[in-house]
Amino acid sequence: MSESITSVLKEDRRFEPSAEFVSRARISSREEYDRLYKESLDDPETFWRRESSELVFREPWTVTSRTKGGGEPASFPFVEWFVGAKLNVTESCLDRHVKTARRNKAAIIWEGELGATRTITYGELHRETIRFANALAEHGVKKGDRVAIYMGMVPEVAVAMLACARLGAVHTVVFGGFAADALRDRIADCQAKVVITQDGGYRRGHVLALKDVVDKAVSQPEAKSIEKVIVLKHLGDRGPQVHMHEGRDLWWHEIVSDTEAGPAREATPVDAEHPLFILYTSGSTGKPKGVLHSTAGYLVSTHVTFKYVFDIREDDLYWCTADVGWVTGHSYLVYGPLSNGATCMMYEGAPNYPDWGRFWRIIEKHRVTILYTAPTAIRAFLRQGDEWPQKSDLSSLRLLGSVGEPINPEAWMWYFDVIGQKRCPIVDTWWQTETGAIMMSTLPGASFTKPGSTGLPMFGVQPAVVAKDPAAPGGYRRVEANQGGLLILERPWPSMLRTVWGDDDRFVKQYFSEIDGRYFTGDGARCDADGYHWVVGRIDDVLNVAGHRIGTAEIESVLVSHPAVAEAAAVGKPDELKGQALVVFVTVKPGHTPNSTLAEKLGDHVSNEIGKFAKPDQIRFADALPKTRSGKIMRRLLKDVAAGRESKGDTSTLEDLSVLAKLRADEE
Repeated sequence: MSESITSVLKEDRRFEPSAEFVSRARISSREEYDRLYKESLDDPETFWRRESSELVFREPWTVTSRTKGGGEPASFPFVEWFVGAKLNVTESCLDRHVKTARRNKAAIIWEGELGATRTITYGELHRETIRFANALAEHGVKKGDRVAIYMGMVPEVAVAMLACARLGAVHTVVFGGFAADALRDRIADCQAKVVITQDGGYRRGHVLALKDVVDKAVSQPEAKSIEKVIVLKHLGDRGPQVHMHEGRDLWWHEIVSDTEAGPAREATPVDAEHPLFILYTSGSTGKPKGVLHSTAGYLVSTHVTFKYVFDIREDDLYWCTADVGWVTGHSYLVYGPLSNGATCMMYEGAPNYPDWGRFWRIIEKHRVTILYTAPTAIRAFLRQGDEWPQKSDLSSLRLLGSVGEPINPEAWMWYFDVIGQKRCPIVDTWWQTETGAIMMSTLPGASFTKPGSTGLPMFGVQPAVVAKDPAAPGGYRRVEANQGGLLILERPWPSMLRTVWGDDDRFVKQYFSEIDGRYFTGDGARCDADGYHWVVGRIDDVLNVAGHRIGTAEIESVLVSHPAVAEAAAVGKPDELKGQALVVFVTVKPGHTPNSTLAEKLGDHVSNEIGKFAKPDQIRFADALPKTRSGKIMRRLLKDVAAGRESKGDTSTLEDLSVLAKLRADEE
């Protein structure tokens, strides 16, 4: 793998937080951030004890971190954090709040796709968690068992996760849009004992028959570990007819007692390193990776990052739009917010149902103050025009967040200007399923933001942009400011994945073999003179263009800066003469016609902004781009389309197969 990446993005704009925002911020200056960051690296014992003091530990830890089996300080790949501690995450997320005035504070405000609303207080969430955990225990779930959760965005999905955690059971949440085979594979890999699901849910006005998918999955021999299927009646008479298998299937409402009496009234204490959850990420091999997160390190990191990145206040209404089936939903819809006593908005349906104004009406109706969403969603809204958000009162918003992939500067500016109305700071966050919590961002009151930059490292996180160098210590060297390279993390952090479930060898090979002894993120990046990081895309997607290695995010960002372009995806295809030809797939904004004239203008635009060497060899217009259900563009599939070959890798995460089919048909 070449270590040199050319960074072509030119972005000099800076946006300072307002004096009013700074005056109330938890961290209100770069100097204060720098002091805390230095302490987190130089004196982690003091830093983490103070910052986790709000959380509930049955027994305190004796060692902050170590290499698994001994040896301080901790070194990769196998680490342990907060050694000696005993705890249960639900006592920090629920029990500690119900002893205070937060007992009657809203924990979750839910809106269904058809408009129904529910408010669940901390007292109610605590009670429902205990009652459901008791029911799980009565049906054989105990500490260490794995439980699969296959549900939609309803409050009970949080109850199910918390109930597992209360018993010390390990949950694996499977996104409620996956097909039966994907669910089966995940059940088989972790040998789940129970599946928790619901009769059905809504998506763009259509009913999703979730229980039917579970039936197909667990009927296959690979899923023979399943003993019970627990079904929430969410749709009732409005939903599909549900067939209940006698002896295996149980209705949620029938097994839950009216009282809290039972073994889960008191949470089960577990060791700091006890597994909390497994979350699967799909790979090109078709075999999903089970990313394993432990209890104490994950809780502490999500608690601290949520508090500071979102500058959370007692009266905030925070809305993370991610599905709970993704890590963002785990960390910043459930565990991070609840451990801080925050009120979370939860929405069941699609962002464009019944029209593109739905998100903005939700913000106006409920007076949301913090919005955390994905660049893909932002670009989709941008494509529909300013009139949709302008129909709603967005004055309640005070902070915006971005997550999931690099956000191009033009989408950032639209988010800032139109949604934030030029007054809301934007926290662009970089992290991964594997990191568990936010690794880099710009704390909103501490410093200026730069459109497209993910900002500064979070506490305890030591990133580096490097190039391989066999002559240097460790086999790598840090590159100069603004030079592109490989993004690595040089030291362990509390919420890092502990392994790939059942496959330590794959864990080591996947994350620690590229740069020996360091965590390789898989991303390319650069770090500027201010210490701000710019992620330029996955290294696997870096393009070799006329002798230059350029990240896809930067080419796509230049294209999206053109007023006609809504979204763009750049990929390479084999070329006999050049080795690799540059192909870009583009969707256009309303009012623009995709034709050869526009293609030529876009090619010239790239030439003017980057250089003639980066002018695309081919520009292909598309109605839509193939995306995962979490909204990420599947460039791997676009590479196949560009090269004219069939896609043999895993497509279980693809949201709409018809998008891929249409691209192939257009090619013919």
